[in-house]
Amino acid sequence: MENKVVQTLARAFVLCGWRAVRFNFRGVGKSQGAYDEGRGELADLLSVVAHFASDGRLAMAGFSFGSFVAAHAVQAIAATKPPEKIVLVGTAASRFQVAPIAPELHERTLVIHGELDETVPLADVMAWARPQNLPVMVVPGGEHFFHGQLPLLRGLVVRHLSAPLA
Repeated sequence: MENKVVQTLARAFVLCGWRAVRFNFRGVGKSQGAYDEGRGELADLLSVVAHFASDGRLAMAGFSFGSFVAAHAVQAIAATKPPEKIVLVGTAASRFQVAPIAPELHERTLVIHGELDETVPLADVMAWARPQNLPVMVVPGGEHFFHGQLPLLRGLVVRHLSAPLA
């Protein structure tokens, strides 16, 4: 929750009037528990959503492994509480089986990936997005942590969050 991409996402949400909730996944930092290959992390995220968004607006964002977990959370709650906005950055499609985004949520979804991401190859994200016909915004020269491009990342997310739903 302390990396600069996650902080940039949180700032963008706050700038747009959303409440941003960041937390470490199990076993990261001083959090309890141990890495659970996404299963326990998904349960943790769904608990956070239940606690903070039970009767309010909901948007979902994730970075890297967090995008993998967020996509599965969106899939789990889409029928009962679909998020108003979804932001996936540096989606870890090369390392995990990322859940597809339902077609009715595509307009609400922004997928951003760096052209030169050294952790998750752009080709793997495109292979995940292509069967869904889900657009991916590619940041030219962007790396996994968007070195030198965080203001651009924040601006893209703010524009998405500020756009009205059709």
